[in-house]
This record gives sequence, C-alpha cells and structure tokens, in this order.
Amino acid sequence: MKRTLLAEFTAAEGAQDEVARLIGDYALKVREEEGNIAFDVYTRADNPRAFWIFEVYRDEDAFQAHLDAPYGGPFNASLVPLIEEVASVLTFLDPLV
Repeated sequence: MKRTLLAEFTAAEGAQDEVARLIGDYALKVREEEGNIAFDVYTRADNPRAFWIFEVYRDEDAFQAHLDAPYGGPFNASLVPLIEEVASVLTFLDPLV
C-alpha cells in the first residue's frame, strides 16, 4: 500500500524565502528517490508563510528509505529554527477508494 502524508509548517516571520530555498533544494533530492511518487510543495494562497508538502511513497519500505536518507537530518536541522512549530506537523492519509 502506498504511504501518503501531508507535512505542514509555518515559516517564521522573515524566514519565508530561506524556507522556500531549503524546501526547494530538498524536494529535488526526494523526487529522485526510487520509491518516491510525489513530493509536491505548496504555500497557502491566503498565507504564503504556511507550507504544505504532499508526499507519496510506493510503500512503507520506500517511506522508511526516505526517512533514512542522509540529507533528511541536515534538512530538518536547518528547517526547525526557521519555522513556528517545534517540527513539521505530519498527517498520514489512507485512500478512501
């Protein structure tokens, strides 16, 4: 079964451009992962500091490989001081049909 999730976070005041640069660089790497199906980055139309990332992985093994990728830890360490939340808020999704 595919592993699908929505990651959400809000850039701190004045950090939006740096967050956008970091997530853009990270997205290029994640999209190259063998088991990644989608890694789509959005900002809310009414709040461009609010980032939403829609992620889909082939299966649980592909998701675990994503978590184990060597660039994930440094990305998260760079992101945390630039966002309002303690960490990205993750919502795991199951297909309805």
